[in-house]
Amino acid sequence: MSQRPAITAVYPGTFDPMTAGHQDLMCRASGLFDRVIVGVAAGHHKRTMFTVEERLEMVSELAAPLGNVQATPFTGLLRDFALAQGARVIVRGVRGVTDFDYEVQMAGMNRQLMPEVETLFLLPGDAHQYVSGTFVREIATLGGDVSRFVAPSVLSRLQAKLAAASKA
Repeated sequence: MSQRPAITAVYPGTFDPMTAGHQDLMCRASGLFDRVIVGVAAGHHKRTMFTVEERLEMVSELAAPLGNVQATPFTGLLRDFALAQGARVIVRGVRGVTDFDYEVQMAGMNRQLMPEVETLFLLPGDAHQYVSGTFVREIATLGGDVSRFVAPSVLSRLQAKLAAASKA
């Protein structure tokens, strides 16, 4: 019986900030694949609250205990990043029907661009089905409590970012 080759998966996103849902998927992907690269996108298509460097720090801190997960920044096409990482799988989180419609279209395009790489959809745990970075940023900006939606280290960074913005 031959050994299977190690499987590298890429989990891409802006992670602005990394939510408990993102963290849940990262942990679960860690258990499924030999190596997981969390691709922190520059976010050219949206304005982010945190810089790429800040988002990398948050993701790296939360990934450290897992051992087989690392955070890496990327710009440009996911195709180019995934192939450069030697990925055979792209992990995408799907919270509901709206996400699914969008993600199916993206997976179809990615299949055309890189047929050798599979897309795997993971559902976040029940407690995280509705959590999104956009909601977390909006609630926090308006003074709401987001402590149950992000890790304590992310919450601290979020609070510091908002405090600095209010002084500016």
